[in-house]
Amino acid sequence: MKKVFQLQQENKHPDRVLESIKYEIRRYFKRERKKKLPENAVFWDFECRFGQHADDAHQVTSSELMRALDKAKAERWNACYVEVLACAVFKSENEAEK
Repeated sequence: MKKVFQLQQENKHPDRVLESIKYEIRRYFKRERKKKLPENAVFWDFECRFGQHADDAHQVTSSELMRALDKAKAERWNACYVEVLACAVFKSENEAEK
């Protein structure tokens, strides 16, 4: 998912807008985790990037993403860029031999 979210919307309270953005991101995480894992994969991990624009987005963990959204709201950004890519995590060879 690569998307620009508008944090300031007319006729909507900023807290409700933020809640709807967080809900959409969490729903994406849940939908991706339900997908079938490739063979020898252990779980789904997410590569996340966050910033005011796509050019200046920096790497964040999936748990830091929600805090970054809160910080963006506190700084009164008009919009923010969120990129979330699912990737499978595979067993290492040492773990597979045990």
